[in-house]
Amino acid sequence: MGEAAGELGALRQRYRQDKTTLFTQLGEQGSSTRGVRRTLQQLARLTDDTLRQLWTNAGFGAGFSLLAVGGYGRGELFPNSDVDVLVLLPDGATPDGDEALKARLESFIGACWDVGLEIGSSVRTASECVEEAERDVTVQTSLLECRLIVGSRAQFTGLVRRLGEVMDPKAFFVAKTLEMRQRHTKYENTPYSLEPNCKESPGGLRDLQVVLWVAKAAGLGRSWDELARRGLATPLEVRQIKANEALLSLIRARLHLLAHRREDRLVFDLQTAVAESFGYKAQAPAPAGPHEQPPAPTTRLARRASEELMRRYYWAAKAVTQLNQILLLNIEERLNSDECGADQMRPINERFFDKAGMLEVASDNLYIQQPHAILETFLLYQTTVGIKGLSARTLRALYNARPIMNGAFRADPVNRATFLQIVQQPEGITHAMRLMNQTSVLGRYLWVFRHIVGQMQHDLFHVYTVDQHILMVLRNVRRFFIAEHSHEYPFCSQLAAGWDKPWIFYVAALFHDIAKGRGGDHSELGARDVRSFCRQHGIAREDARLIEFLVSEHLTMSRIAQKEDLSDPDVIGAFAQRVGNERYLTALYLLTVADIRGTSPKVWNAWKGKLLEDLYRYTLRALGGRAPDPDAVVEARKREALSMLALHALPHQAHKTLWDTLDVGYFMRHQADEIAWHTRVLTRQLAINARSGSGVAPAPAGEASAPDAAIVRARLSPEGEGLQVLVYSPDQNDLFARICGYFDNAGFSILDARIHTTMTGHALDTFQVVAPTLSDHYRELIAMVENKLASTIDARGPLPPPSKGRLSRRVKSFPITPRVDLRPDEKAQRWLLSISASDRAGLLYCISRVLAQHQISVQLAKVSTLGERVEDTFLISGPELQVNKRQIQIETELLETLEG
Repeated sequence: MGEAAGELGALRQRYRQDKTTLFTQLGEQGSSTRGVRRTLQQLARLTDDTLRQLWTNAGFGAGFSLLAVGGYGRGELFPNSDVDVLVLLPDGATPDGDEALKARLESFIGACWDVGLEIGSSVRTASECVEEAERDVTVQTSLLECRLIVGSRAQFTGLVRRLGEVMDPKAFFVAKTLEMRQRHTKYENTPYSLEPNCKESPGGLRDLQVVLWVAKAAGLGRSWDELARRGLATPLEVRQIKANEALLSLIRARLHLLAHRREDRLVFDLQTAVAESFGYKAQAPAPAGPHEQPPAPTTRLARRASEELMRRYYWAAKAVTQLNQILLLNIEERLNSDECGADQMRPINERFFDKAGMLEVASDNLYIQQPHAILETFLLYQTTVGIKGLSARTLRALYNARPIMNGAFRADPVNRATFLQIVQQPEGITHAMRLMNQTSVLGRYLWVFRHIVGQMQHDLFHVYTVDQHILMVLRNVRRFFIAEHSHEYPFCSQLAAGWDKPWIFYVAALFHDIAKGRGGDHSELGARDVRSFCRQHGIAREDARLIEFLVSEHLTMSRIAQKEDLSDPDVIGAFAQRVGNERYLTALYLLTVADIRGTSPKVWNAWKGKLLEDLYRYTLRALGGRAPDPDAVVEARKREALSMLALHALPHQAHKTLWDTLDVGYFMRHQADEIAWHTRVLTRQLAINARSGSGVAPAPAGEASAPDAAIVRARLSPEGEGLQVLVYSPDQNDLFARICGYFDNAGFSILDARIHTTMTGHALDTFQVVAPTLSDHYRELIAMVENKLASTIDARGPLPPPSKGRLSRRVKSFPITPRVDLRPDEKAQRWLLSISASDRAGLLYCISRVLAQHQISVQLAKVSTLGERVEDTFLISGPELQVNKRQIQIETELLETLEG
């Protein structure tokens, strides 16, 4: 027993030492992919040798075999991948009926773990393997790559033969391609995720494995070289595949080494470490090489090391996506060659055929001989009924035609006319542009677009690379013009229905962020680019001016809606003057909504939608010649509010108790339905408080009676998201901070706060808040807010210290420099405080606590959370703001708070 333990210990020590040596090789070769496959194979062979020794020690007989399956069966092993094995039993043997066999198996598997092998084992007879393979395509795939480690060669050969007999190549192809599509859907059908899985994401290693699986199942080849010999891949494609496979393999191996576990995701926490292991440093990129290397204009800003790595990864993943599509289509054609006769080839013109719904080039060298046919491909894809994609032959021809898409190609008047036709088509623009990007044609025709392919955005709210964001915005704006999507944003669809030239939005969408990462204002640089594009493509001057306006001003409407006081007539007047007319206003509104929705699924919410719509409607009135008249607006809102109050049987003149204490500012900042709600809930309570304060009569049971008690009421937000909360309380300097502290502790996020002080010295504040999940039992949630917030306000006492908010992984990996900007408003009566920082729990309370300590009152708060970045704006006042030294102190304390 002791001797066996000693032998096992020596084997474990030897295995660990040899494995460490191989790990060191993988970690020390920098960015070179040469030899990575050989090292992974050496790791698999080391594991093979260790398993053979353990198998011999276990004493299995001649009728038993040990097989490598799954990824290990390919003869390669990543540093922390599972070691998947199959113990192949003789037919008729079963561990359940043979205690000695069961004990031997348990001893063998236990010894594997003791040595340090993370084993994944299955125990079956050949007949059971065949039965499982027929039932489950996953098992069939795993066994497809089985490899004999030790045992009976005849038994192994017999299993392979029987598995081949039950294999249906066509059914297997359908199953694996369907499985691949489902996997791609899980990863949002893009290789450009900011935290991609280098194994499972589109363009990852799994996409290459799928090609070899279906080729092997069909008997078409077991390696890339065999596929080339059989005419399924060209020598160029095989070289590209091998180069990109080696890069992805090296990235995956480094992830395993740095994480000390099986980690296939390029998460933010590891991106910099992996990049540094490749030798990347934060610096301006070198000039690009030819062909598919990413370009790097000299004006580009310096990059993080992680950005260099991710850009290389994205280009590799894009190439894998293209090559996967070409080879799978080729294999599918070979499998269905008996069904694809000449009768399925329908000529479209002298250059293209419709081949069973796929666009097929008439000859392999069509694009070399007739470069104009390159863009014609996508125009036909858009306009030809029944075409659902490009054939393998067409994709390969496009792939090989990349070098001829040069400066002369871009300057060709025919190509420019064709591209403009594609953009101006009434249908199919989204699919055409996505396909052009996937095939690298878009970036080769629009050279400025090529600069942002695969470019990451570390601004904490974009979740897509720049090129994917642009295509997402294009899709969003296109949907405004499609009746089937009118339920998503009815107002946008209504405005779009009256628009005569939708293609103007498509061009603006393509260029709005095209200058990201160059340095300088990307809006101005993009406007310059699109001005040149319009001139080169013969776009009418009037349309060109609108497109340039949209690109240069695409951030303006969002900024004003989320940061400025929309009840201020001067704000509306200035914005109206900036847009000039209704056509420009409508266009900017539609592009702004599409842009915000295209940053991240989490950034858009109903409150942002309301702010933008309010700004649109107010500006439209101003453009119509109706200059904002505060008195007329106030009277109109009062009349509308009284009409609503009449429906609730409020006593005549009852509203005057409250309204006589309110100034014009209150009525300008609140809509009629909010005024009516405030009046309804406060008038009765104020009357009760008045009776209680005068001693006339006791208050009814269950009602607040202390005149100074805070009144808190809440309702479901009229915007359909979150709660609207009303607070009425004697004013105090730290009231805003106290309220923020409650919402923070209760797990609510504040979207908007409107602060008003009545003539009697009471605060009448309205908050728009959202919870992570709004319970179906919202009445209980409302009751909790009303009771607990009122208690928190009435408790008075010193403000509690802020909690230490946790930072997300993304914020830790890509922090942004906090910014505080304090300046007087245009009338020099109040101060505008703008804050930008990484978001964290309790941040708003920390800010409001600093303001309260300096006796600064908040009159308006606009809280904008963009993913994991906050852009907050406060309208504030207080005597300390008049002293320069105090201003500097406040700004310093706020910066310290933001830095956490």
